[in-house]
Amino acid sequence: MTSQPIRSPVRIIGIDPGLRRTGWGVIETEGNRLVYIACGSVEPPDKLPLASRLLAIHEGLAAVLGDYKPAEAAVEQTFVNKDGAATLKLGQARGVAMLAPAMFGISIAEYAPNQVKKTVVGAGHAEKNQIQVMLKILLPKAEPPSADAADALAIAITHAHHRQSAALRLKVANL
Repeated sequence: MTSQPIRSPVRIIGIDPGLRRTGWGVIETEGNRLVYIACGSVEPPDKLPLASRLLAIHEGLAAVLGDYKPAEAAVEQTFVNKDGAATLKLGQARGVAMLAPAMFGISIAEYAPNQVKKTVVGAGHAEKNQIQVMLKILLPKAEPPSADAADALAIAITHAHHRQSAALRLKVANL
């Protein structure tokens, strides 16, 4: 008989980018087991100019990355809405959310909002309250202080479930 290789836990940060509030959630996955580590949000003051808000998001995420030392990161993809200016600003926050882990040498996966909902709830058009109910089941110790922190945990869970295929896609893309 051969024994199974020992799997070491992988720490993942999920990031839900936003200019007003960028949510973050850190979990560990070991096989199929998920463990809640921490969550919160970076909230720059609304009165700051755009560049200063982006800097505050970067500094806040850098502090979280330094404190929790995740091995992998996942960021939600931006959906395009009717307000082009708002979409562009959200894209800038998303760029910062991807830059912070990249500066720590952490690989980053991206997931569409519908994929996150489908992974966590089982339906691609799930409501926010359905995500929060499933978070209580999947991560019973988690008590996210905001919807953005809850979404970030859902993004981290999505990556935990899809990380093998994400790594394979990255490997194929680099050939």
